[in-house]
Amino acid sequence: MGDDAPFNRLRALRAARGLTQADLASAVGVSRKTINTVENRVFIPSTLVALKLARALGCRVNEVFTLDPVDPPPDSAANGGKPMNFDQIIDRRGTHCSKWDMMAPIYGVSPDTGLAMWVADMDFHPPQAVQNALQAVLDHGVYGYFGDDAAYRAAICWWMQARHGWQPDPDHIFTTHGLVNAVGLCLQTWTAPGDGVVLFTPVYHAFARTIRAAGRRVVECPLVQQGGRYEMDLAAAEAQMTGAERMVILCSPHNPGGRVWSAQELRDLAAFCTRHDMLLISDEIHHDLTMPGQTHIPMPLAAPEIADRLVMLTAASKTFNLAGTHCGNVIIADAGLRAQFAATLGAMGISPNSFGLHAVTAAYSPEGAVWVDALQTYLDENRRVFDAGIHAIPGLRSMELESTYLAWVDFAGTGMTREEFTARVEQGAQIAANHGTTFGAGGESFLRFNLGAPRAVIEDAVARLQRAFEDLQ
Repeated sequence: MGDDAPFNRLRALRAARGLTQADLASAVGVSRKTINTVENRVFIPSTLVALKLARALGCRVNEVFTLDPVDPPPDSAANGGKPMNFDQIIDRRGTHCSKWDMMAPIYGVSPDTGLAMWVADMDFHPPQAVQNALQAVLDHGVYGYFGDDAAYRAAICWWMQARHGWQPDPDHIFTTHGLVNAVGLCLQTWTAPGDGVVLFTPVYHAFARTIRAAGRRVVECPLVQQGGRYEMDLAAAEAQMTGAERMVILCSPHNPGGRVWSAQELRDLAAFCTRHDMLLISDEIHHDLTMPGQTHIPMPLAAPEIADRLVMLTAASKTFNLAGTHCGNVIIADAGLRAQFAATLGAMGISPNSFGLHAVTAAYSPEGAVWVDALQTYLDENRRVFDAGIHAIPGLRSMELESTYLAWVDFAGTGMTREEFTARVEQGAQIAANHGTTFGAGGESFLRFNLGAPRAVIEDAVARLQRAFEDLQ
């Protein structure tokens, strides 16, 4: 380490947040004595502890500590000895990549000249632990049926406890082919054709698509904007209920608005579901990707009283960029609901993808945790760069992200029609971004931009958008 300044910053940051040494020790999982010795420069923390301290304080690790060049860089030390280079440009064109290889037919944006900022996967390699696990499978060279998933279930439970303070029972975990598949299975298990399914819109577009494909009825309850962020208007939703609604699907954290719902909001929604005798399907796929100062609260912790009507959906796919493995988890505490869902899985003959199970087991690990800490820091800076550039364009507003890597940009202030601002983005800036209308009521003036890309791509996107709307500046 260098001079005494890094440890003085630790003490100052802790004090500024009103935390005692005991508070910080509890958050990080070390003794108070360890915090005291670090602050007094008696003990140099390990990379893992340094990153945990920074996360608990809601800041980047280099705001607290300065590592000497002789020390192993924190990213490589925690990534199998290989550096985590989120700045690396990875050419995904021609690799059967939906995000890059389908944007020309869908958006008219060439992958040779344009930027793919629509599909919600990232242009980053996963942690080296995941690569190593999959390489071991390839090296073995036999791709038979997967058996003995105890380590896989234990890894999921460890992650939920370590990252979110939630302790699911390993026997309550089902594995599906991703969470859109999980939503379809939930609809099949607990609803019938014609039943109403409540969505708080605008929301992830696959929900409504799957509901309609199953012959169920989408009930859109529009979110309202308060202070520049979305809130659920449960009073208005009450007036929409007819008694034919059987299920609510919640996106927590919210996609595309980036909200991290508060404990009170989650409790209020739980009470709403109870009053109207509806199941609550809580899709928490973005739960690991919170911005500094934000804490995701799993629904079972916010409202344990609704365990008898709660189905949790989680996955490693967004966190670790594993969407192509199609591996999602349905976690059900209630024995009756669990038996019903198991019957649906049995009737469908569904079993998991072995590559996905290996990848998830490796990702949900201490090495994966350090990688995610570094990813969160990188995404937060991407968000800052993008929002600063967007807000320099008169009439454009990017909703403040509390979670996810998906920027939700409102073009209403330009006075342009949806067709006009969309054309400027797609034809002028040559950027493929999701159309807000696909997310349901309330998305008409928005586009969604994926920030899960190298910084240079984000900076290029900002420059392109500023040129496309330069007559407004």
